[in-house]
Amino acid sequence: MERNSTHTIKNITVIGTGVIGKGWVARFLSQGYHVTAFDPAPGAEEKIKEGLKIAWPKLEKYGLAESASMDNFIFESDFNKAVESADFIQENVPEREDIKRKILSDIDLVAKPEAIISSSTSGIKPTTLQADCKNPERVLVAHPFNPVYLIPLVELVGGEKTAPTTIERTKELFESVKMKPLVIRNEIEGHVADRLMEAIWREALHIVNDGIATTEEVDASIVYGPGLRWALMGPFMTLHLAGGEEGMRHMLRQFGPALKLPWTKLVAPELTEELSNKVIEGCEQQTKGHNIADLEQRRDDFLIELDELLQKYWPTANLNGSL
Repeated sequence: MERNSTHTIKNITVIGTGVIGKGWVARFLSQGYHVTAFDPAPGAEEKIKEGLKIAWPKLEKYGLAESASMDNFIFESDFNKAVESADFIQENVPEREDIKRKILSDIDLVAKPEAIISSSTSGIKPTTLQADCKNPERVLVAHPFNPVYLIPLVELVGGEKTAPTTIERTKELFESVKMKPLVIRNEIEGHVADRLMEAIWREALHIVNDGIATTEEVDASIVYGPGLRWALMGPFMTLHLAGGEEGMRHMLRQFGPALKLPWTKLVAPELTEELSNKVIEGCEQQTKGHNIADLEQRRDDFLIELDELLQKYWPTANLNGSL
């Protein structure tokens, strides 16, 4: 899809340039948009420009739009100037309800009437976030996954007052930047993907806490097992195939009763100092001899190749419809 297909969205402003904000800037720039960023933190401009230099070679492998250029980026120190000319504003301030509600309200006061305002929140409902806005119909959640410039999934969630056209225009925008927007039908804390990841994280903490496996062994159990299948099919399709010719019908009949077995923990373990040390020391042992930059490079190279495989074997996946 060409950039101009979302004809009313040409200029994008990113508010907050931490890990997620930097990823958004890189993603939008890579597909030909003009991007302005605002962040009052000291040294923010230098950090984001350095981050772009690191991300750009990876994006060249991933695929740049013909009009893509880092020259299309501006760091603006004046909040009002950053917001008032934008067609789309992506907010990425710290995950605190009071901070997000305040900044979204401030954006709403300055942004031009037709501009869309989106939050990257990973857990707060959009109805809560839009409560202080005078124009809540243009406010929604667009929750991405790190690294934003390579992971295609973005969860779109509208609040009680979000207009359907806001969601549709945002969906078109993200499709134009090579993302897979998943429109969540009903808002819920944590949306969809984070809730699923949280369930695994909770179980992983119990397993480490109880001395059943180390952090490295838990990671290996996913990487060399279900993670390989999930990358292509996800949990439902994986189990559908496990049911043989009858698919999920046989799977539920055969293994459904096991769902009542007390295998899973319904609550997270208390994050004691002992458990924290187990997790920290385990992760540090796993990454011994490697710095974070090297690990990020390995991760990003892997994701680029994995995306190519996914497009080869599952090119028609539709997140809001049939395959």
